[in-house]
Amino acid sequence: MQREIESQGIVTVGISLVRKISETVKPPRTYVLKYPFGHALGEAFQEKQQMQIFQDCLEILESANEPGIIVDSPYRWRRHQFD
Repeated sequence: MQREIESQGIVTVGISLVRKISETVKPPRTYVLKYPFGHALGEAFQEKQQMQIFQDCLEILESANEPGIIVDSPYRWRRHQFD
């Protein structure tokens, strides 16, 4: 789906929970989080955490100069405190 959207001139970034799958599928841009399945944007009701992940994705859109970029998130499930 990302490739089709990109073919229309819209830049995308996908969120992945399994890096190996992203390496195999090779989507245009991917942000990999080491979070459990079902929590791609973070813990439920953790607005600051979710906003930070969203902002990280926007930064990838701005900084990734070529397709195929995979960025690993520095966050770990329930270990980071967000301001």
